[in-house]
Amino acid sequence: MPTAADETFTRIDYLARVMKAPRIRESARRLADQAAAQAWTGPQYLQAVLEAEVAAREASGAKLRLRAAGFPAVKTLEEFNFDHQPAADRAQLHRLAAGGYLTEAGNVVLLGPPGTGKTHLATALAVAACHQQIRVGFDTAAGWVTRLQTAHRTGRLDAELRKLARLQLLVIDEVGYLPFDADAANLFFQLVASRYENSSIILTSNLPFSRWGEVFGDQAVASAMIDRIVHHAEVITLKGTSYRLRNTTMTTLPSARLEQQAD
Repeated sequence: MPTAADETFTRIDYLARVMKAPRIRESARRLADQAAAQAWTGPQYLQAVLEAEVAAREASGAKLRLRAAGFPAVKTLEEFNFDHQPAADRAQLHRLAAGGYLTEAGNVVLLGPPGTGKTHLATALAVAACHQQIRVGFDTAAGWVTRLQTAHRTGRLDAELRKLARLQLLVIDEVGYLPFDADAANLFFQLVASRYENSSIILTSNLPFSRWGEVFGDQAVASAMIDRIVHHAEVITLKGTSYRLRNTTMTTLPSARLEQQAD
């Protein structure tokens, strides 16, 4: 014969299905024993069940956002070797990971030679944003331009820019590795301009700003772009040679592999 507790949990199961919150069914049963053992009040038990549901939803949402972002690999600040990159300010990066710049539509720019950790740090900050319920998109500068070129050819450029504007954070990796022709430079400028003071960018480049004219083929265009990027930005300059090559004997490393050591 069902007990009163059995009938209560049956009702909870039904209500959880109606609310489309199936995890409540499990946590309600699991926490009931703890509530009895610790003499929780009704509100304390309810709070614990709801907190478990919220935590599970946030974890599930973070996984979806990480998958949707398009990261080539998930990296965290905890995995970054600050000993190999003393120019990286640990306190500054952890402060940025807290996400304050996102609420102000601020940007983060990471400059430095290949292999100095720019992509790792950019990814780590973006991964932290995903865990803060921020929608993120990740690609190289060339990848974003290719996407816009495809949209432009099919008459969907404005729609694509609006779609990207809904992402609260855009990571643009590897600015400077490939030069852009005039049309590509114009599309990239439109991408940057569309986000100015509206949403955030994390950008990495192997070139100092003084050489961006070489990438975009026009110093005036480059200057206008830099102005919009750095107006509300923290610029972090990393130094040194590739930490991945630091302990490698260069004469024994195949040239084909050397070409793959880009950040």
